[in-house]
Amino acid sequence: MLRHEEYKHIKENTEMAKITIATMKDRSKLITEQRNPKSVEIDCKSTSEIVDIINAEDSSVIAAVHNERQNITKAVDLIVASFKKGGRLFYVGAGTSGRLGVLDASECPPTFGTDPELVRGIIAGGKDALTRSIEGAEDRHEDGELAIRNSSIKPEDTIVGIATGGTTPFVHGALVQANRIGSTTIFLCCNPDTDPSEEVDVIIRPISGPEVITGSTRMKAGTATKLILNTLTTASMIKMGKVYENLMVDLQVKNEKLKDRAERIIMTVTDLDRDSANKLLNKANGNVKTAIVMHKLQVGYDEAKKKLDEYDGFVRKVLNS
Repeated sequence: MLRHEEYKHIKENTEMAKITIATMKDRSKLITEQRNPKSVEIDCKSTSEIVDIINAEDSSVIAAVHNERQNITKAVDLIVASFKKGGRLFYVGAGTSGRLGVLDASECPPTFGTDPELVRGIIAGGKDALTRSIEGAEDRHEDGELAIRNSSIKPEDTIVGIATGGTTPFVHGALVQANRIGSTTIFLCCNPDTDPSEEVDVIIRPISGPEVITGSTRMKAGTATKLILNTLTTASMIKMGKVYENLMVDLQVKNEKLKDRAERIIMTVTDLDRDSANKLLNKANGNVKTAIVMHKLQVGYDEAKKKLDEYDGFVRKVLNS
């Protein structure tokens, strides 16, 4: 149960967040809403010149993300800590930000063999917002709070609120509710002047600058967001033993492409030919990690699984033991 002082602090933060968002009627000072001087005359350029302008602006995103590497590192360590405590990772966003969160979450199970519940995306407006714009959905602070409550968030979970402009009420509502629960909170935005009113554990702030088309944050800000989300999950999965060398050894063999990849991974690590790799994969019940350990240690399926369990699924630790 919350102490009176804690409740008062949360209530004040909630009201402040609502007031801050409600009073920001003019977002013209946000860098993501400003005009880009390099593209002012883009409408009278040739096709190749338009492409060059967009490409040149996109190239600046890498540096913006690189400048946030320390905060990204902190965020990864927090996510890994959540996973080790049995917690999950939730992305929360609206529009492009929400779609990118759902996309990154949906790619974790086939790539890393994770439970679909481990990494999840929450988008303002629900599933319908994935394929069509539901603009008003992002404006309701209380809907963000409700989305967190409906997702059975626990203190062990990590919530990443994504708002490239930094002002999305839905995202701030989600972070406020996550704070009430005691979850780890991370805020990702692309503006230098939009600090969340609610407390967060880490802020990741790649300053990607004005967009080629003014205010179209699906472009550079969206690219920066995708790069960061990919890094958060990939680095976290590496730290959880989902990768051996640079190979996705926990992939799920659910189609022909992934079966081919699984066989090629085994061939790479063991120097077996394709037919032998296929037979080994079958003996390992389609589990690449287990197949590698079986071959390297010359043990059966049960012993290989036991070894992997003993070392929390880290192939390298098993082989070096």
